[in-house]
Amino acid sequence: MREAAFIKQNYARWQEFERLLKHREAEPDKLADLFIRITDDLSFATTQYPDSKTTHYLNSLASQIHLEIYKNKKENRSRLITFWKYELPLVMAEARKPVLYSLTIFIISGLLGAISAANDDTFVRLILGDGYVNMTLENIEKGEPMGVYQSMEQTDMFFAITLNNIWVSFLAFSFGTILSVGTGFVLFRNGVMLGAFQYFFYEKGLFLESFLTIWIHGTLEISAIIIAGGAGLVMGNSILFPGTYRRLDSFRIGAKKGLKMVIGLIPIFIMAGFLESFVTRLTHMPWFIKAMIIALSAVFIVYYFFIYPLKLQRHVPTENSTQEAT
Repeated sequence: MREAAFIKQNYARWQEFERLLKHREAEPDKLADLFIRITDDLSFATTQYPDSKTTHYLNSLASQIHLEIYKNKKENRSRLITFWKYELPLVMAEARKPVLYSLTIFIISGLLGAISAANDDTFVRLILGDGYVNMTLENIEKGEPMGVYQSMEQTDMFFAITLNNIWVSFLAFSFGTILSVGTGFVLFRNGVMLGAFQYFFYEKGLFLESFLTIWIHGTLEISAIIIAGGAGLVMGNSILFPGTYRRLDSFRIGAKKGLKMVIGLIPIFIMAGFLESFVTRLTHMPWFIKAMIIALSAVFIVYYFFIYPLKLQRHVPTENSTQEAT
């Protein structure tokens, strides 16, 4: 499509967006829709007319919409609903590639941890510590291999684990400022630990029992850490690859997107901490109940953080096209 035809087809809508922004007539969810539409136009213009005034104009308009969505302001009572229903899913839809990279790093590091543990008898002790390994070996001899989850009072355990997991997620995010390398390191370290940990029980013939116990809380916990890693990569990549934005503006936008992702994970970490402190310790619970909890957690993560964001993102342009045709 020639640039003149592209402008003619869309300029009326762009002017309408400017009017809504100028007079602040749009609600947050409407602004989120506008942002998706404008970024679609910007993506097309960047590809077809990379150095044109049209591309710079759309870049500026997208920045205004984004800042209007995320700036600090007095929020109405529906703000939380808007956040969970629109804002976080739309950010997740944009961040799906960084989250996939985060998942890849975590899986590879987990495999390296397991392989290292299989080929070096001292590796598990190096990674997990002598105290933990010795305690677990004693529990195995007592017939309570998962006894570590019963060693602490529930409420104290809940707060300690939840705060630690939130801290790890913010580390994974904030280390993205080191050009994404810091985030990669946090993911690698945690992946190696998990791989070595899981292999340790496999070597003792307790893989299934450990899996059905650990992943009661681990499904939410590990998924959230991987998504937090994706948030760190979003921020780091905004520095490395600013595109048509100034580097500082790109970093500001990337940091806000990543922070929104991490804040959205806090309830996930709270639920994971609750499960680990009050449910995982019930080690003699029937296996099918454990499997059901794991499956439901996995379904929630996959749907809310991956499937629903893509459906929402596709719905907006489709709705837009229908309106234009009308």
